[in-house]
Amino acid sequence: MKRLSRILWAILLITLPVTSFRYLPFMGTGTVVRPLALYPLLALLPVLLILAWRRELKAPVSPHFTVLLAFVLAAIGATALGAAFAPIELRSADYFERAGRAFLTLGIGLSFFLAAVCMNKNADDLKFTVKWLMVGLAAQLVWGAIQFIGLNSGHRAELKQIQELFSVRGLVKNKRISGFTFEPSWLASQLATLYLPWLAAMLFGQQVLAWRRAAVNGLPFIVNLVLLLGALAALLATYSRSGLAVTAFAAVITFSVAGRRLLQSVWAWFLAGFRRSDVKKRFDGWQAALGRTLLVLTALALIAASGAFLARKGYIARLWTSDFDSLWGYLVDVSLGPRVAYASAGMAAFDKNPLTGVGLGASGFSIYQNLPDGVLMGVPEIAEALAPTSRLFPNPKNLYVRLLAETGLAGFALFVAFCLGLLADALKLLRHEREIARYLGAAAVFTLAALALQSFSQDSLALPELWLNLGVLAGMGERRSQNDE
Repeated sequence: MKRLSRILWAILLITLPVTSFRYLPFMGTGTVVRPLALYPLLALLPVLLILAWRRELKAPVSPHFTVLLAFVLAAIGATALGAAFAPIELRSADYFERAGRAFLTLGIGLSFFLAAVCMNKNADDLKFTVKWLMVGLAAQLVWGAIQFIGLNSGHRAELKQIQELFSVRGLVKNKRISGFTFEPSWLASQLATLYLPWLAAMLFGQQVLAWRRAAVNGLPFIVNLVLLLGALAALLATYSRSGLAVTAFAAVITFSVAGRRLLQSVWAWFLAGFRRSDVKKRFDGWQAALGRTLLVLTALALIAASGAFLARKGYIARLWTSDFDSLWGYLVDVSLGPRVAYASAGMAAFDKNPLTGVGLGASGFSIYQNLPDGVLMGVPEIAEALAPTSRLFPNPKNLYVRLLAETGLAGFALFVAFCLGLLADALKLLRHEREIARYLGAAAVFTLAALALQSFSQDSLALPELWLNLGVLAGMGERRSQNDE
């Protein structure tokens, strides 16, 4: 059974890139968060239960689970209280239907978290997880590269047909790639919160410049480097402003917290090329200095080329070319108006009951009547949503606003406490003597930083990238608390 659990876990990790699988009948027709990984997850959970019943798998025991359970209970309590003041139906959806869908998505997310905890108990498990995560990433990058080439060579129709074989959505109208995900911003989010943490953390090894040896995650260093560069290239090809901002923010935070050793070793290596005492021959000295100079120039050229590549896209250039006559006018012009408007309107539900919220899934009932006046005209997305023929049910599009509105200050505080507890574990791991522990700590810091910013632009509790890396950290942290390895 253990072998079967590892096979199912590997399949789950490989299928994570597909976020909106067409053939998930039990998810409902209007649901776009439909991860293909649900199928192996549903097969894995009974196997884990059998292993636990046989006592071959210990039940997870951690303070994080206590806090997480308290959050779930707070959500249940908020929903029970909200039922007493249930709003009228909105577009054929009543309070209990929305609550049921919301708890289903929360259950899906928690199942990914629990599976990650159970399947990651030691260093070998961690390396197994990262290896198969990278297999899924490689497939994502290959399909993204095919999309990039095809979209720029006139093969949109063929690519759209292929995409619609497995996804509920084809390709967006411009030349932005989306890989196996629902849309380009989802691909960027997945790269930033699920894959890049493990690739960026690889740089924090003690011998980062020894590329011939295997990296701490068990993969050859050169493979990690190729995947890292490929993921960054795919991130650029999404033209996702949020994805770029999240990645940059997480990288800065991680390097600030965990990168001192890396920066010191790189700086020492760089200066050594310009010191005569560190080279045996004059020719070798000139060669070392020239090589380092060319490396710096190449890095600057890549940064400049990336900036020029992004600036070609009006979607990004509008950030600095739009007029700032009024705040709402600027937000609408740079395509941020609808997202900010939904979040602002979502806070109206929080104002109704700030302590316990209106119940999980119920924040959308009060959004339309509380939209700011500045977005009611001239914004196609809002106009389409408000049309009498529309069947769209609104949501805050911001996880912080959603938690505040639906679970109140109590649920929000518990969820934040859960994340802060994991952050404390990550910071402890950064001081651990073992390289694999520091690797896990750096990946966890990157993940938490990325999720902290990404949550301003997404509100789904069912996306695996919100839970999976945190589950790996919780599982490994649980093992460390029992036996400091």
